[in-house]
Amino acid sequence: MKPGAGWFSHPVLSLLLAAAWLLLQRSLAPAQLLTAALLALLVPRLVHGFLGPGVRLRAVGTALRLAGVVLWDILVSNLVVARLVLDPSARPRPAWVPVPLALTHPTALSLLASIVTTTPGTVSCVVDEERREILVHALDCADPGALVADIQRRYEAPLREIFE
Repeated sequence: MKPGAGWFSHPVLSLLLAAAWLLLQRSLAPAQLLTAALLALLVPRLVHGFLGPGVRLRAVGTALRLAGVVLWDILVSNLVVARLVLDPSARPRPAWVPVPLALTHPTALSLLASIVTTTPGTVSCVVDEERREILVHALDCADPGALVADIQRRYEAPLREIFE
């Protein structure tokens, strides 16, 4: 075990593991509660070397708002992409857009790349930490400047508040 690999170094992972176990078992029987607690304690401890140090969130409210924004954007983007794909007269304007980054926290950078990729119509291709930018491919981008501003305002700014 690495030094600092405490029993509760990844509390969110522990909660998610316990909740997932109980949902999969569809039971709150004492045996299932005990198993969920054991999994929540042991699994993060066993895989700590793969996870690295735990991350302490600075703004939980902002994290919840960001999750809502991302879920909303995924829903709206699915509809937009479906319209583009199903409409024979649609003429998408694909573009490669470099998005300058103010983020420095590695977990925040990974989350930003994941958010961009999970939102239909965009894919993050390269996170260039030296040039401080992320290269994004957009399926339909009439205004690259607006896309950059949108990513920075909707995703990067809350991630900075949460992690930095």
